[in-house]
Amino acid sequence: MSEFSQAIQTVAVYAIPVLFAISLHEAAHGYVARYFGDPTAHQMGRLSVNPTRHIDPFGTIILPLVLYLTIHMPFGYAKPVPVDYSRLRNPKKQMGFVAAAGPMANLAMGLGWIIWLVLMRGMGIAEPFLVKMAIAGINVNAIMCVFNLLPIPPLDGGRILTALLPNGLARRYARIEQYTPWIFIGLLVAMYFNLLTPLLSAMVGIFIKLLWLLVLPLQLLLNS
Repeated sequence: MSEFSQAIQTVAVYAIPVLFAISLHEAAHGYVARYFGDPTAHQMGRLSVNPTRHIDPFGTIILPLVLYLTIHMPFGYAKPVPVDYSRLRNPKKQMGFVAAAGPMANLAMGLGWIIWLVLMRGMGIAEPFLVKMAIAGINVNAIMCVFNLLPIPPLDGGRILTALLPNGLARRYARIEQYTPWIFIGLLVAMYFNLLTPLLSAMVGIFIKLLWLLVLPLQLLLNS
């Protein structure tokens, strides 16, 4: 198989997992923000599971493909869902829940993909494309969950940490977010030169083992 054919196959396998992993991650932020009093995302039509509402051409399509082909870690991003933290009923506390919603959506999707994989195996379905897509869904959501939980603003983990810190320290820590473009470039460079990749890979491995542990009862049921 030529390199071009392999690239096309990779895009086909990862397209649905990546689109939904990124889009539902963003939508989850908006839904939780609305629950706590901020309807901004709803008013702007961003409370949707339709990927077209959230796609960023570079972050959702080009970047994940480039990273997969270079460092085999297909990370990307969508257009951020707008959240006005000042409209939350308890901004400092509830911003942590809003931030955590995205990674938790990836956790749920990763679990969904692994359940699908277990069910296919249990039913004797071995269609290579479907199996590869399920594995891609597990990996993509594991990477997104782990990466976004890094305690660095503007990542979700940074906002969760800000919500947990005392007020004075939280305000100082939150100021780091003004350097978002440079932080993002720094993270990409660190991943490209394998400075961050070993840590992320280890954390992703632990995450996936946790998912397999959660579906162990289903596996035992299907094999009984």
